[in-house]
Amino acid sequence: MKRDIIQIDEDKCTGCGECIPNCHEGALQIIDGKARLVSDLMCDGLGACIGHCPEGAIEIIEREAQPYDEIFVIKEMVKKGKNTVIAHLSHLKDHSEFGFLKQGIRWMQENKSEFNFTVEEVMDAVHNNSIKNEDSCGCGGHEEKPKHHHEHHHGGGCPGSMEKTINKPDATQKEEVGEVPSQLTQWPVQMHLVNPAANYFQNSDLLLAADCVAFSVGDFHNKFLKGRSLAIACPKLDANKEIYIEKLVSLIDKSKVNTITVVKMEVPCCGGILQMAQIALQQASRKVPIKSITVNLSGEVISEDWV
Repeated sequence: MKRDIIQIDEDKCTGCGECIPNCHEGALQIIDGKARLVSDLMCDGLGACIGHCPEGAIEIIEREAQPYDEIFVIKEMVKKGKNTVIAHLSHLKDHSEFGFLKQGIRWMQENKSEFNFTVEEVMDAVHNNSIKNEDSCGCGGHEEKPKHHHEHHHGGGCPGSMEKTINKPDATQKEEVGEVPSQLTQWPVQMHLVNPAANYFQNSDLLLAADCVAFSVGDFHNKFLKGRSLAIACPKLDANKEIYIEKLVSLIDKSKVNTITVVKMEVPCCGGILQMAQIALQQASRKVPIKSITVNLSGEVISEDWV
C-alpha cells in the first residue's frame, strides 16, 4: 500500500513559518529555525502547505505505507533534537494517541544512550503542555488542570480546533454599567473586503485582529479597537492570503499607517496573522512599529510585545 506524505528540504527551508497555518492537521511546526513534520501519523498528504512555501522546500512524495510504527518514528525524531521530540510527543497527546505516546516514551527510557538529553526533561515539557490525566498515557507524573477551562479531546485536527468548555464566573454578578458603545468607525473590516486606500486608513493606527479575538475578549472595543482602524482575518481558514500581504504593504506605504497592532489567539495556527504583518513590513518601503498581543481562550492578555 502506498500513500502520499510531505517531505521538507531543510537546506532550502528558511523557517519563515508560512506553511504552518496551512497544515490543517497541525503536523508541521517550526523547530530550531526549520519547518519540521512532527508527526507522520497526522500528515494527510494533501499538500495544503506546499503552495505557501516561498522557497519551494516542501514536496509530496509517494512511499510504501507500512502500519504506523511509533518506534521507527521516535528514532527519527531523536536525531533532530530534544525540541522536535517534545513537539512530536505533544502532538500525539493532543490527538489522544496515548498508546503511541507510551511506546515512544518507553523506547526513550530503554535507549537513553541514543540521545544527549534526558527523558525526564522531555516528559516534563510534554506534561506541561497537556491537561490530560497521567493515567491516560501511562507516562507517570502528575498534571494540574488549568484554571480557566476544561478540555475535551476528540482526536484529529490541530490543537486550536479542539473542543473546550470555558468556565467563568456569572457575568451578572458584576456591577451593571449600562450599554457599552461600539468603537468601530469604519466598514468593511474583513481583509478581503477592505480598501487600503480608504480615507479612514490614512495615517491611522491599524488594528489587525484574528477573527476569534473579538469573541474571546469581553472588552475588545475599549481595550483594543478604540482609536484604531480595523482589519480582521483568519490565518488558518481564509484563502488567498497573499492578497492580505499586498494590502498590508499598501497600508504601510500608501496609507502611511502609523503603527500596526496585531491581536491573536494563543492557539498555534493563529501565529500566521503576525507572520503576514512581518512579511508585509519586510516588503514595504516604509518601516512602522508592530506590536504583537496574544490572548488566551479566556480572553486574557498573556503577552504584549513590540516585535
